[in-house]
Amino acid sequence: MPHRALLAAALALAAFAVPASVTAASWTYTDGSGATLTLDEVPTRIIASADAAAGLIPLGIRPVGIYADSPVADSKPLQGLDLAGIEIVGEAWGEIDIEKVAALEPEIVIAEYWPLDEAWSGGETITGPNSPLRALAPVTGPAVGDSILTLIEDYEKLAESLGADLAAQPIADDKAAFATARAQFEETVAAKPGLQVLAVWAAPDALYVAEPTGAAELMDFQRWGLDIITPEVADDRGYWETLSWERADKYQPDLILVDDRAASTLETALAQPTWTTMKAAEAGAVAAWPAFWLRNYGAYAHALDDLTAAIAAADENLVD
Repeated sequence: MPHRALLAAALALAAFAVPASVTAASWTYTDGSGATLTLDEVPTRIIASADAAAGLIPLGIRPVGIYADSPVADSKPLQGLDLAGIEIVGEAWGEIDIEKVAALEPEIVIAEYWPLDEAWSGGETITGPNSPLRALAPVTGPAVGDSILTLIEDYEKLAESLGADLAAQPIADDKAAFATARAQFEETVAAKPGLQVLAVWAAPDALYVAEPTGAAELMDFQRWGLDIITPEVADDRGYWETLSWERADKYQPDLILVDDRAASTLETALAQPTWTTMKAAEAGAVAAWPAFWLRNYGAYAHALDDLTAAIAAADENLVD
């Protein structure tokens, strides 16, 4: 047999012998829980939690379906995003329309891992080990750690592995806006070294004081110079110190940041007679805390601009 014919036969035999899984463009990802997922191909049919969608859509990765913890119209992470053509498969905590999900034929579910809770976005009924969603597609995604900036960078790596072009102009513009906002924030904070801030969530039964280490954005703010009061005891899962409304004045900050995931939170606080026992509340030194929902550079830039304005207006000597 001529040399060329022998070579062609050998190559054909080698190609036949190589498993399809090796020749295909496989996809591997190590998620926030430490587990590694490998698929035969890069997934394109994605179901995402609202937070994950907020991290991925601005990077050019559009899921086929989204589940949220609240009505999409009220969802803070999804505000301002183009959701056209995306099926909404859940709009309440712990609830999902599994038939809608199945019809979308998902290849993967991207959620977030919360280490303090040792759970994934949506809770046990949606993403727990025995949930019907896991019977349709594997659940993976980044962990929520001690920095929103790090989380956004994790989404960049994930999006790039899914085919995103991180050099796209809209992404570059959002990054530039964030860099400018961060620089202005740090400059404004540095100009008021005596300013003390308290982050809270208000409920009818109690005032919840945030433990900064339980909120990635608060940890970022601290790194960038903001003095956030740390509660004595984070008795609620490491996230909050629970104060009865009779004890609302335990801490006296110069500026109060109120969890803004729902407008009703501030309304609840304002309705409490003891709210104004905090001098900052009495003086109206109250601003929005973008609590737990920032997932992209554009949203982060806007939130920092608003917070910078509140800090600039605050009196660092309000409380002696």
